[in-house]
Amino acid sequence: MSITPELKEQLIKEYATKEGDTGSPEVQVAILTSRITTLTEHFKTHKKDNHSRRGLLMMVAQRRKLLDYVKGKDESRYQGLIKRLGIRR
Repeated sequence: MSITPELKEQLIKEYATKEGDTGSPEVQVAILTSRITTLTEHFKTHKKDNHSRRGLLMMVAQRRKLLDYVKGKDESRYQGLIKRLGIRR
């Protein structure tokens, strides 16, 4: 249910704001979005997996907090990020 290290590295390279960036909100949101979509697919076959569903809800809440932070800092950065990730808001 987690993402592979190769996919994580690819996401870091794609969403990094500068060289060596692994902790910016953009990178964190991209990684969380990937994990959320993977878990969403998991729930299509495992409908009663409530333990993982709690983890999914916590990840969605964390992503929401990070997106709110980015929106508070720079609205255009926020709009670009949700457009690149395909998040509806």
